[in-house]
Amino acid sequence: MVRVVGVDIPNDKRVEVSLQYIYGIGPSLSRRLLSQSGVNPDVKTRNLTDEELSRIREIIDKEYKVEGVLRKEVNVNIRRLVDIGCYRGIRHRRGLPVHGQRTKTNARAKRGPRKTVAGRRRAVAKK
Repeated sequence: MVRVVGVDIPNDKRVEVSLQYIYGIGPSLSRRLLSQSGVNPDVKTRNLTDEELSRIREIIDKEYKVEGVLRKEVNVNIRRLVDIGCYRGIRHRRGLPVHGQRTKTNARAKRGPRKTVAGRRRAVAKK
């Protein structure tokens, strides 16, 4: 496996896809990186030359925030929202959806498993 920015990227996949294993690099950034470095996106990672790898590493180091630096920045931003007590910070604190999604019927992953409430069955009609 090839190591870029402290992450092992798979050898058997195309470079364009392999770079997406790095936190902070998605499909569009991966394509942009490869065009800047002049590397063919269809080449398998194992077939990259040392020079091509060094160009990719150099561009990532100079121009983009990835992995630990980016994770830290995101966490600091969330912590700031929580500290100032804004609506989004409160939603983060409570573990609820932040971007306006409904929670009455969805958001099971955020709200956790269902909690059964006693007396919720439909009343049977009496004669």
